[in-house]
Amino acid sequence: AVDQEANRKLARELGVAAYRSLRGALSDDVDAVYVATPAHLHARQIVACAKAGKHVLCEKPLGLTVRDARRMAAACTAAGVTLGTAFMMRLSAQHRAARDMVTRGDLGTLVYGRAQLSCWYPPMAGAWRQDPDLGGGGSLIDMGGHCIDLLEMFFGDVTAVTCRTANRAHAYPVEDTAVVVLEFSSGAFGTVDSCFCIPDSSSLNRLEIYGTRGSILAEGTLGQNPAGRMTAFLAEPGAAYDAAQARSGSGGIA
Repeated sequence: AVDQEANRKLARELGVAAYRSLRGALSDDVDAVYVATPAHLHARQIVACAKAGKHVLCEKPLGLTVRDARRMAAACTAAGVTLGTAFMMRLSAQHRAARDMVTRGDLGTLVYGRAQLSCWYPPMAGAWRQDPDLGGGGSLIDMGGHCIDLLEMFFGDVTAVTCRTANRAHAYPVEDTAVVVLEFSSGAFGTVDSCFCIPDSSSLNRLEIYGTRGSILAEGTLGQNPAGRMTAFLAEPGAAYDAAQARSGSGGIA
């Protein structure tokens, strides 16, 4: 059910109109709709937006099933409207700078990437992300999807995937722990680790990109707020083999 008082309060703060239903919003002269409802509602709402001729930006996951996602895409194509999924991590200035370095070939041949996004999310009454019928899954669906999408921006489309999930701390019916191994069209490999059972202060939300000429290492750039630090470590062209494998731990480009 919609909390109409919260709806009206937010509308007053933003100086916009509040509607009691999606039908009311779609009847207005708006160009696009941002869908940020629980995942099980996305298919019905996006199809309704498409039929009303509205462009749609939808939160992830796009749907509970591949079949639902294809139905939404088909509805928007038929209506001639744009459908996008809100993978916001691609828009970070730091991640875009990393993408530019990768595209220029600064890291050489890409080898491996890792993305980590975890938090502490204990059982809570009414939490739709903890109900597979409402959210589709747990830590992997809610946060790991961002990580996979971001790695695809650097390494290309995923061509093979292996995943293991578990409940290490919480007894709700969705996973609180997930580890994914990926193979990309570029030939590189990647891993994603995403958990609902690690304290917020203990997860540095790392992003790591490795190539034959260097790496990009980041902490805290993955998440809801623009923050964190990213550093590139690039080898000198033609560097010789070092039997001692000495590492200074400095010299990166922030």
